[in-house]
Amino acid sequence: MLKNTEDFPELFVDLLSVIPDAVLDLKYFTGDNFVGQRIEGYEKELCLITRPAAQALLRVQHELANFGLGIKVFDAYRPQRSVNHFIEWCGESGPSLNQSRFFPSLHRSELFSQGYLVRHSSHSRGSTVDLTLIDLETNEELVMGTEFDFFGPESWFDCQMISPQARANRMLLQGLMVQYGFVPFHQEWWHFTLQDEPFPDSCFDFSIG
Repeated sequence: MLKNTEDFPELFVDLLSVIPDAVLDLKYFTGDNFVGQRIEGYEKELCLITRPAAQALLRVQHELANFGLGIKVFDAYRPQRSVNHFIEWCGESGPSLNQSRFFPSLHRSELFSQGYLVRHSSHSRGSTVDLTLIDLETNEELVMGTEFDFFGPESWFDCQMISPQARANRMLLQGLMVQYGFVPFHQEWWHFTLQDEPFPDSCFDFSIG
């Protein structure tokens, strides 16, 4: 947890300072992601997010607890330099280490043109979060049809190619996130932005760490 939140812009907090029992699996820090390495700007295993978004997520967590469920967060605030890392990587030639796992039907040069990546991400405004649902007893992820950051129609919220259980789990996640003030992204079942985000016109680039 952060000991001094004054190191970051006003309203940014360590998510665990608001939701201590949230489970983190910070893919861009660990390197377990579509690029296959730690992404520039992720210098510490720390999940930063704006306080209003964290407080809304706390309400989601409390609601989920009634079902014996909780949240696992993959990403929240993302520096612009991290997005620039994606841009540079997509422009490289040669084989992609994790293509078969994350984007088997696309070339990495298509990830921006197909809308899976953008040059100015809502994550850089601090109130967007990527997450899934877990069983509180086992900490195991619920079935969602694809893993996080799978780039293809199977990750679209209304995809009919996944199991009924996965569709039901996606609907539960989206329903609660919308109920507590988040806006979903059609192409990524895990991606939500706080509707009343405090920095709608900003793009932050401070490193995490």
